[in-house]
Amino acid sequence: MQNLKNRIAALDWPALTQSLDDLGYALTPRVLDTETCAALAASYHDDSLFRSTVTMARHGFGKGEYRYFAYPLPDVVTALRTALYPPLAHIANTWSEHLGQPDIWPTTHEALLARCHAFGQPRPTPLLLRYRLGDYNCLHQDLYGPIHFPLQAVVMLSDDESYIGGALTLVENRPRMQSRVEVVPIRQGQIALIPVRDKPRLASTGWSKSAMRHGVSTVLSGERQTLGIIFHDAS
Repeated sequence: MQNLKNRIAALDWPALTQSLDDLGYALTPRVLDTETCAALAASYHDDSLFRSTVTMARHGFGKGEYRYFAYPLPDVVTALRTALYPPLAHIANTWSEHLGQPDIWPTTHEALLARCHAFGQPRPTPLLLRYRLGDYNCLHQDLYGPIHFPLQAVVMLSDDESYIGGALTLVENRPRMQSRVEVVPIRQGQIALIPVRDKPRLASTGWSKSAMRHGVSTVLSGERQTLGIIFHDAS
């Protein structure tokens, strides 16, 4: 896991930060190898790893299925959560400053979890998502409680030959303007960094807040699997 932490630390974080500001998302180079992606995808069938399973159609969320990991998380999921958090906390605190918000996010993920648990949010939120033919995910925000860290990560586990369609899609609702759409060209082993609820936007009058939602377009063939990393825990 140390190699994974080193790869994340060595990412071009200034460029990723700029991409988040400009596009509303940032896409890393490949971080996880094929074997790690395949092992994570295969773990979907191990019931002992998960605390709950959600069939999306039952709740009007779309069509497909996802499973929330239970504590203790798999080592690679913990490593991703722990290593990604500090540079994202730096970005999150800059965003808070731009928007004049009082949120000051702690510098370690352990401290964030302690804050969540103290506010009655003890349940882990990392999840595996599985989409098959005809499945999709409606536009949404992953909040889970009053404490919601403003950034999250999506890791693509499937290779390009496994599915067609199923695009990760972001919609930015800009004040007094038409909405803006981005389709994230994520490939196996890459990590997409996206906002949870909103992001700052620099306008002629200063910084304003744009609401962000994300979803997945319809899978046209095959099977698409991703790992979602939400940094706050759930109530």
